[in-house]
Amino acid sequence: MFDNYVIEYILIAIVLFVIALAIVRSKKKDFKIDANKLVEALGGKSNIVDYEFNKSRFIVTLKDVTIANKEAIQKLGARGIVEIDNQLKIIIGDNAEQIKRCIKDLK
Repeated sequence: MFDNYVIEYILIAIVLFVIALAIVRSKKKDFKIDANKLVEALGGKSNIVDYEFNKSRFIVTLKDVTIANKEAIQKLGARGIVEIDNQLKIIIGDNAEQIKRCIKDLK
């Protein structure tokens, strides 16, 4: 009788672990897709002159800032965008480093 309870608790723990793992995986973002979309929203690779990351910000210099789609950048999760001359400062947040690596692979 004691063995049945132990087996039941082990099965319950395994099921809860599998559910937790599924939830974590479903919440992970595919940063390569986001990086591609971000490059598109900035007017494509050819429009990007230079870029750098500073903690949670992505600072990008563009040939033509008018073709950048700021609304699309916001929809990708940008917390804010500041435009100065031909430069956009995009506040990305904690994922800036991962997006930096993906964009570096694209360029």
